[in-house]
Amino acid sequence: MFNIFRSKPASVTPDSILQQILGATPKTTSMAPKDSRGVYGLVDHLGNLRYIGSTSSAAETFYKRIHQRHRTGSETTSHYFSRMYNTGRMWRLRNDPATKADGDIAKKLRNAFIAEYCRAVWVPLSDDLDIAGLEAAVIDLAPKEAVAWNRRGMDAYQEPVDLVDLVIDRLRFSHSERAALDRQKARFGGSMATYAEPVASPGQCVPKFPKGPFRFAALDVETANNDRSSICQIGVACVRPDNSIETWVTYVDPQTSRWVFTGLHGISNATVTGAPSFAEVLPILEEGLRGLTVYQHSGFDRSAIRAACAAIHRSEPNWGWKDSVAVARRAWPELKGNGGHGLASLKGYLGLSFEHHDAGEDARAAAEVVLQAEGAKTLPPTIILTDEEDFDVIERPETPRKLSSEEEGLAPLTTPTHASQQGKRLVGFSVLTEGNLNNNHFYLRDV
Repeated sequence: MFNIFRSKPASVTPDSILQQILGATPKTTSMAPKDSRGVYGLVDHLGNLRYIGSTSSAAETFYKRIHQRHRTGSETTSHYFSRMYNTGRMWRLRNDPATKADGDIAKKLRNAFIAEYCRAVWVPLSDDLDIAGLEAAVIDLAPKEAVAWNRRGMDAYQEPVDLVDLVIDRLRFSHSERAALDRQKARFGGSMATYAEPVASPGQCVPKFPKGPFRFAALDVETANNDRSSICQIGVACVRPDNSIETWVTYVDPQTSRWVFTGLHGISNATVTGAPSFAEVLPILEEGLRGLTVYQHSGFDRSAIRAACAAIHRSEPNWGWKDSVAVARRAWPELKGNGGHGLASLKGYLGLSFEHHDAGEDARAAAEVVLQAEGAKTLPPTIILTDEEDFDVIERPETPRKLSSEEEGLAPLTTPTHASQQGKRLVGFSVLTEGNLNNNHFYLRDV
């Protein structure tokens, strides 16, 4: 039925895709195609279409995006099956070492529940089409109830107790596993169930900013067009002293009719209708971020805040800005020339889970980059060579490299015997030439 989109791409319109999605027969997530991309919809356990998305990334297929991402991905990002059914006995707090064992059992239950009772629909499209742009147009046309999950528009469901009981029986969970699930349900009903990020949707006021204390924050913005003052979404990831992250997100009405980047982030004029202006959002940000170090991933976000402030004749907030790109460069120099230190590259290298070009998701990712970089400073251990030297040597256990014939001809290295040399370590060598010395080209990059 969908082959027409492959053979006649000129006939593809947002309306035709929407009609296909609304009229398609929902199927289990495991049946999603492994060899095609396009626009898809997620159907809840009650049979209602609730989310429309796309495999805009060339690296993803329907199967990977729906069955592996939305079903089994992180609950706190844009993996919407995981997010909407992170409830009751299926609930877990991401990255919480104290409850990890119980949380893993709860996630296993949730994955099985979604595979059993949730469904999806999909419309394959040719790879040469602007899939992201078509997705954004389809979302704008869709009935509100069909995109109720989009941009975190709904809270997680209450636990479907009877259906969950059936899944537990099918999985043959032991008494201890059932006890773990009961503990998770109790935690969900307690103060720990505060992971959901507030979002200002059209027609709503600015969401309440989380209360600290925080160690630092990361901020990201999306803009409507090349004018950096045209901010249409702001996300802030607040990192607490225990390194847990609480994310605050709001749409912003940039009050412009020129939308250039909708195909990139999915936000359009219809999305921000009724959302607060930047002038309304700024006081909330100023209060919430006062005295904090604020990370941005590159210099774009600060320049956008500065431009938006200038547009309303306000001075830029006096935040302690830092760049998480610079942090990543110091922590993982091996990525230079090998993918780089942008969020897309770090996502795969560090195993981050987020939806790029969503302000809340990108802010959280930048915060996680900083947290992982902090860990990289202590693992593996650092040894100071001498009291006088101003750099650390990071020891990485490696298999000794076989010397080249040229290197084998060098004089053998001897073990230091002088008292002043005891405790020092050979960390490597570099072949110097006249050009190295005469032109100041001798660096400690290998170190």
